[in-house]
Amino acid sequence: MEILNKVKAWAGALTEAGISLLSLGIVLEVLCNGQNSPCGPDINTIANIQNIVAGFSAQGLVGLVAVWVLYSIYNRK
Repeated sequence: MEILNKVKAWAGALTEAGISLLSLGIVLEVLCNGQNSPCGPDINTIANIQNIVAGFSAQGLVGLVAVWVLYSIYNRK
């Protein structure tokens, strides 16, 4: 049981780090007016998020259910 708790803690920490990096990417892209950020590679964060959301919405109800399930899993404590 201790191993599962450690894995859960690592997964939570990685998720939080990923969300922080995603937020930083969005802020840098907004501040740089969509141009290449001065301190990073050419990554278009907002367009990538739009593509993911479009992929979910293209699936109709199944996409909405998938988003709801992912959101529920993330918010479960």
